[in-house]
Amino acid sequence: MSRAAIRYAKAIIDIATESNNAAAVNNDMKTIGAAIKENGELHEFLSNPIVNGTIKMNALTEIFPTLQAETKGLFQLLLANKRFEILSAIATQFNTLFDIASGIEQAVVTTAVPLTAELEVLVTNKLKEFSSNTISITNVVDASIIGGFVLRIGDKQFNASVANKLQQLKREFTY
Repeated sequence: MSRAAIRYAKAIIDIATESNNAAAVNNDMKTIGAAIKENGELHEFLSNPIVNGTIKMNALTEIFPTLQAETKGLFQLLLANKRFEILSAIATQFNTLFDIASGIEQAVVTTAVPLTAELEVLVTNKLKEFSSNTISITNVVDASIIGGFVLRIGDKQFNASVANKLQQLKREFTY
């Protein structure tokens, strides 16, 4: 993540918080971030230095017609500074800063198969024992862990996967 993206995100969250519109701008940033991540052509378009900034701005306002004033102001700032290529990073950083300010912790649960709704509720309830913050769970499916799960909250990780257990056994037998 570039320092510039962090600075832009901090500035926009300050502006949005002052106008009591941070939640709406957060939704804008989620939409923008997801669109750029899912659409390679949009990412390439924004990163292309040959494309005029005004064209990029017009395209973004056409693609996202219902944005908040603060988000449109960010587009104006990116146009003036010729920095549209970092829009995705700004959106991601904004979402992170918003979650921190709102007391929301992101938990990533990696499983071999998708979590069922009942299992997600159980995981959420268990996580509430470890944190007083609201926890948002993202499920990542990775068949290579074979079974079990890997839980990551912030910089903490708990690995209860079958693949990890097999790796531990392998290390024990090789020594």
